[in-house]
Amino acid sequence: MSTVDTTGASEVGAVVAERTVHLTRDALVRYAGASGDFNPIHYRDDVAAAVGLPGVLAHGMLTMGLAVQPVAEWLGDRGWVREYGVRFTRPVVVDAEGGADVTVVATIGLLDDDGRPERIDLTVTAAGVTVLGKAQVWVVFR
Repeated sequence: MSTVDTTGASEVGAVVAERTVHLTRDALVRYAGASGDFNPIHYRDDVAAAVGLPGVLAHGMLTMGLAVQPVAEWLGDRGWVREYGVRFTRPVVVDAEGGADVTVVATIGLLDDDGRPERIDLTVTAAGVTVLGKAQVWVVFR
């Protein structure tokens, strides 16, 4: 599910985009193939358990990429992402049968001198906990 604000909201705290992405183990295997990251903690329960993890984990870079996508869609051809950074605070555990839902809410964090959004703050959660901290997207408008 995804919503994107195309009204040009420009006040700090305004939500500009929201999305929930359902991840499955199949998606993790496809991402492993695309990224070249075949660490078995991303697809094998036995390996994840052996190293003390709560289950198979989504790739951090997959989670980070999913989180910025609603902002890129909101920007469209009006601008671009200048900088993007996050802290990985909790893993996204992807259940073998139920998968995992990652929810992203993008809000305006800072306006530039012309009153346009300059920084978009992301709240990224899975299973009711924040999985990316200090997730900030610095944008530039044309």
